[in-house]
Amino acid sequence: MSITVKNITKTFGKQKALNNISFSIDKGEIVGFLGPNGAGKSTMMRILTTYYKANSGDAEVNGFDVLTADREVQKSIGYLPEHNPLYLEMYVKEYLAFNADVYNVPKQRIEEVIEQTGLTSEAHKKIGQLSKGYRQRVGLAAALLHDPEVLILDEPTTGLDPNQLIEIRKLIREIGKEKTILLSTHIMKEVEAVCDRVIIINKGELVADKKLEELREAKEQIIEVEFDYRVEEVLLNKLPSVSHVKNAGGFTYEITFTTSKDMRPVVFDFAHDNKLKTLQLSRKNKNLESLFTELTS
Repeated sequence: MSITVKNITKTFGKQKALNNISFSIDKGEIVGFLGPNGAGKSTMMRILTTYYKANSGDAEVNGFDVLTADREVQKSIGYLPEHNPLYLEMYVKEYLAFNADVYNVPKQRIEEVIEQTGLTSEAHKKIGQLSKGYRQRVGLAAALLHDPEVLILDEPTTGLDPNQLIEIRKLIREIGKEKTILLSTHIMKEVEAVCDRVIIINKGELVADKKLEELREAKEQIIEVEFDYRVEEVLLNKLPSVSHVKNAGGFTYEITFTTSKDMRPVVFDFAHDNKLKTLQLSRKNKNLESLFTELTS
């Protein structure tokens, strides 16, 4: 196992941030670490990176105990915290050279991570001149410098625009082919785009640990459709496998089906047969969103 967590508990004064958390992650997995704000995600990550010490329980990274072998753990981990700490007046190459000296890695490694993270065109610029997306790339490059086996990324796409989101998610997927990644987020689309597995915590408790494909196989979906005219909900309820119909405002409806079969063609045919136009038709992945809501509300 790349990461093993057994019965970790962490308190701050009278507040219990983590309560008896246990999970393990194999080499090569990209795991989404989910939970609402204040659930304990960052606390768990800081324990794994040796910044915090747990009150009780055990944790290992690459076989090294986070309490008794903290230096070896730090060598094994690349960490990108939520608030990426960068020296904005330094040039990209200068900053990475500074980090390379800290890790005592050869200078040619700087060029390798610059190319790997797509920073070649920006390497001559000051970090303060870069967009948020490229600053995240610099943080990832610094985390990868010493070629760690495990990457721990805390909210790595916060504040990015849609194009930057796509680029960083693609980069994380590429890196994940060779490394173990624990990625903290509360964005469901992030998990669907990047992760193999989901761990959900709420109020310091572990409430779910599932493969993403298991969630996708669940026989439930929501079709959101906007017609050009109002439709009686009783008619939509007659469609096959319908369990619930909700008017989402105006001529827009959310139709819940209890089947894994894509029901968009059925809704489209319904519109055609009833001389309606479909102005918008989409399928929502209710499984992950509903599981998250049910377990954290």
